[in-house]
Amino acid sequence: MSDAPHVSPVVAGLRCRCPRCGKGQLFTGGFSLDVVERCDVCDLGLKFVDPGDGPAVFAILILGVVILGGALWVEFRMNPPFWVHILLWVPITLVVAFGLLRPLKGVLVALQYHHKAEQGRLDKDAGKE
Repeated sequence: MSDAPHVSPVVAGLRCRCPRCGKGQLFTGGFSLDVVERCDVCDLGLKFVDPGDGPAVFAILILGVVILGGALWVEFRMNPPFWVHILLWVPITLVVAFGLLRPLKGVLVALQYHHKAEQGRLDKDAGKE
């Protein structure tokens, strides 16, 4: 067994912490989406990380539900002029979108580590017996 404590991938990801120890920083800076090369606490190499477009896709899906639901609620409840929707929903969309990207990327990185996900490979000897 490993000496590393059990760290929930979801909790580590949402906190933007190392997926193995749950203590080291996962990203290089304050608002950066660049993953550090090594954890400064447990020395885990994070070069394997590649969540691809997953965080952006999940952020778009979440935003679609939240923003569209909110806009429809405001429209049917208050019936404001169009410019009110623009002043209200454009800033909210930007804040929520950028606020979701880091935690979502953190969760996908932690899940990738937890499940030992890696790039698929073709077996050179498949079909040979």
